[in-house]
Formats: sequence, structure tokens, C-alpha cells
Amino acid sequence: MRTLIHFQNRRIPVYFINSTSKKAYNKLLKALETKIETGKSAMKKCLASLISIEIDGGEAILHCLNENDSLALSLY
Repeated sequence: MRTLIHFQNRRIPVYFINSTSKKAYNKLLKALETKIETGKSAMKKCLASLISIEIDGGEAILHCLNENDSLALSLY
């Protein structure tokens, strides 16, 4: 399943793999807002160049323009 979120004035595609939970979607939005405010520099760099997100179970994989900046984020 695919959906779009609005994050930092951009539309980011979110792909659900093995999970269609509304709870995971809500946790993702909350985690992204928290990380943009209080995250370390590596996380902020990833979020600044974010191109897509993949949710697989309880984990979100954040894909960035530079593949080396991509990160995995636990939602639970």
C-alpha cells in the first residue's frame, strides 16, 4: 500500500510492507516530528533530504537522496 504524507512542506511517499496499521502511520508522524526537533545531526541530515519511507512491521526505513544517509527508525 502507498500513501503520501506532508513533511517539511514536501510530499513524501510512504510504502507499507507487511503492515497496513493506522497505528504505525500515526507513530511514524509523531516520530518524524520529534526527530526533526531533537534528533542528532545524522538524523536531521537524513530528514532534510528524505525522498521516501518504507514501513515494514514496526520499523521505518527512511530513504534519502544520498544512499549513505538512509536510516532505519524503530516505531515502537
